[in-house]
Amino acid sequence: MICRISLNIRYVKLILLLAISGSVMAQGHGPLYGLQTPTLAKGGVDLNVAGMSLGTETETSYMLRYLFSYGITEDLQVNLTTPTLIERLGETPRTRGNSNMPANGDIEASLWYRFFSNAFGVGKRFESTAIVGVSTPTDNVRGQVNVGNAIHAAISTGYASRTWYAWIGGGYQYYFERDDERLGDLPYASAVVGYRPNIFLGDYPKPDWRIFIESLAEFPGVNKIDGQLDLSDTRSTKVLVGPSFLGLYGAWGISFGAMVPVVQDLTPGWVKERYRIAVNLSYWL
Repeated sequence: MICRISLNIRYVKLILLLAISGSVMAQGHGPLYGLQTPTLAKGGVDLNVAGMSLGTETETSYMLRYLFSYGITEDLQVNLTTPTLIERLGETPRTRGNSNMPANGDIEASLWYRFFSNAFGVGKRFESTAIVGVSTPTDNVRGQVNVGNAIHAAISTGYASRTWYAWIGGGYQYYFERDDERLGDLPYASAVVGYRPNIFLGDYPKPDWRIFIESLAEFPGVNKIDGQLDLSDTRSTKVLVGPSFLGLYGAWGISFGAMVPVVQDLTPGWVKERYRIAVNLSYWL
């Protein structure tokens, strides 16, 4: 009898461990800047507060963002994010800067649909997720150009296990015209590699930390003013790389990281970036 009870307890612990591990990844925990694939479990709620800063050669912006996410099904997630601008940039780089949250003054609603998932082994899987969103600006002018509503679409695919993670993806942001002016579009791509050290593979309440190396490639287009392209039809190129860290403990999560540009081939007259910094605090209901 004692032996049977001991085996049952071990079995229950194993189930709980796998359930916690699977739930954590299903709740969308991952990189800070790059596109990812996990979605919330059905009925899951995720509340986020993020602080962001973007520095250029001449200015620095500071912003808070609030993100509410809800799992409609285990593969379909809806998100709503709103900003509080503390310090705006006069010359705003065209960027999203975050897979869940824009790096500007837009209010955005989006849907994440995980259309492919193939689990194999213990805690290992390949999966792909599509994203579509709409946004409206909280400012009228951005970089001396009238700013209108926008649509955003992206797709990401990758591998996740209990130790290693990897995602690649790409997206496209398009702004509509406002008073015969339009912000340039933004095609972009991201790649992320993550690692979870063995020391953090234990049971809850042991803390859980993961390390990511993230990269973003952005190709912002030129603005349109009075029905004409502002400058020559030359698309800029930016590539940024940096680390991020994710810590999980019970219903709480914290992630933070920074990116710096390694390539900036910009349209003449555009301001160069120096860094991006973000801190994100999450709570799951």
